[in-house]
Amino acid sequence: MRNGLLLLGLLLAGLCGRAQIDPVSRKLFQFGLNLPSEGKSPLSAYAFYYDNHPGFLRTNLTLRLAVAPVYLDSELGIRGALGEQTDVGIGVAGGGFADSYFEIRDGRHLESESFTGHAADFSLSLYHLFNPTPEGRGPESLAEVPLQALLRVSPHYSWFIRDKETAPNFSVPADLGAFSVRAGLRWGGREPLLVSDRAVELSVWYEGQFRANPEEYGLGGDRAIRDASHLVWSRALLAYSFTNTHQTFELSLTGGAAFDADRFSAFRVGGALPLAGEFPLMVPGYYFQEFSARRFGLAAGTYMIGVPPFESWSLVFTGAVARMDYLPGLDFDRNWLTGLGGGLVYRSPSGTWQFVGGYGHGFQGKRSSGRGSNAVSVLVQADMEQTSRQLQRVWQRVGPPTLQGLQGLFRR
Repeated sequence: MRNGLLLLGLLLAGLCGRAQIDPVSRKLFQFGLNLPSEGKSPLSAYAFYYDNHPGFLRTNLTLRLAVAPVYLDSELGIRGALGEQTDVGIGVAGGGFADSYFEIRDGRHLESESFTGHAADFSLSLYHLFNPTPEGRGPESLAEVPLQALLRVSPHYSWFIRDKETAPNFSVPADLGAFSVRAGLRWGGREPLLVSDRAVELSVWYEGQFRANPEEYGLGGDRAIRDASHLVWSRALLAYSFTNTHQTFELSLTGGAAFDADRFSAFRVGGALPLAGEFPLMVPGYYFQEFSARRFGLAAGTYMIGVPPFESWSLVFTGAVARMDYLPGLDFDRNWLTGLGGGLVYRSPSGTWQFVGGYGHGFQGKRSSGRGSNAVSVLVQADMEQTSRQLQRVWQRVGPPTLQGLQGLFRR
């Protein structure tokens, strides 16, 4: 149960650090589960409520909240704080298990070398829009797709504790203060939704992570936290839906490199949890974040087709291929990873509910049964704002007559 609570908070942290102030009112419940069919891995799951409230208290304020059972992430966005097209975001986050670490080597989850980490975080962000469109109108051509820049500074504090399964001779890291700087340029973007009908993105990013007084830890000090790590990555993404044929596809290409990386700053690849972070590095069939890479390239695709005559149901097929150079000490005997998956998607006619159930096979995974790994995933999204609007319409349609009927019943 501890691992489940850990990830219910941990996976939330990456999603909420998005690269712009969200201008759309949203009230979403999200749930995701990635469960291997063999082997012992950390329970990989998220469950959180996402509330984005433009016009909070004042017309130029946006409050974003993401709440998980053991983690809270919040940001107050101030539109036009430093000029007409430059916004400011002030963020506070923290909670249990956010900086916990699971050691996975050669397809084995080593609980004796894993431990729990809690965290607190503050952030100050600047968002600049280069090509604004008229108020209330979205982009009507590629030339009007928003181009935005982000600059974020964030002090961060982590404290670590031993788990029951942590080996007696394994030393957990000392409490750690850190400071990070992120800068990025993004053209377009993808909404924080389970299934996105249309999206386009080209983006490039840099993040520097700087730690105060890092120390060696582990088995006799055999591993260390770097005093500074530098990450660069880029993503290209395209999603499109053909409404007349009930087909949807999404293609993405992501690549990055980490310099002076350690176990806390390396890129983590594997699994099938699309809302586990802003840039989920998914390869179906493997454990969630099974591989730690210092350099990687990842191509992924998804194709959905409707199941006639049931317009709310679709078949989904996924595939991914990755080329990686691994973090020293976490090497794997294959540099190329491939995974394929399929499943069933349900989207309610009103758009209130989305459900995805899927299966994936990783061709290079190592398990006790030999080469090849398998995993199932369950993903759920509920649009609470849409649900509220539907209930209001039902109330307007049947509420007063129903009350009158009840009053007449009581009188009788």
